[in-house]
Amino acid sequence: MNENKRTTLSVDQIKTELKRERNKIRFKRILKNTVYTLVIVAAIAVLITTLILPVLQIAGTSMEPTLDNGDIVVLLKTSKLKYGDLCGFSYSNKILIKRVIGLPGDVIVIDHDGNVYVNGYMLDEPYISEKGLGECDIEFPFTVPENTYFLMGDHRSTSIDSRSTVIGCIPTEQIVGKLFFKVWPLSDMEILN
Repeated sequence: MNENKRTTLSVDQIKTELKRERNKIRFKRILKNTVYTLVIVAAIAVLITTLILPVLQIAGTSMEPTLDNGDIVVLLKTSKLKYGDLCGFSYSNKILIKRVIGLPGDVIVIDHDGNVYVNGYMLDEPYISEKGLGECDIEFPFTVPENTYFLMGDHRSTSIDSRSTVIGCIPTEQIVGKLFFKVWPLSDMEILN
């Protein structure tokens, strides 16, 4: 009888040990699947942010008051831009953000008071806080060359943009995309044109 008890006890212990081993195997399988899923999701996120929706952090004050230093924005990869779009373009291994003022073939004039005229019409620019000629070494009237865009920052007195021959008009192939969404700060989160 004592042997039967020992055998029964051993069988119970074996069953318990088998159950524990099955649980370990199941846990390892779940953990492995979870890690694989996270790696795939991360890879897809990297592909999307690289190929379709790049995420950028604004550095500097050239786009104030629209965008502040430290804001985080999402670009939509496209080279189809229209007047007033905020766009990113590559320049000296950086991506800069400026506003589209002139399209290919447009005639741009900026007077000494900072008023901007495109094809003879003065722009209504509610997005700027003060007008100014800023750093400008081009002569007006200025015709935007084919396959380029005339871009300006919203903080006209500090922005170095198409008004300067240092940057000039931006060729279509340098356009990364247009700003689509402002992510940070959360209190200012919004969809941009």
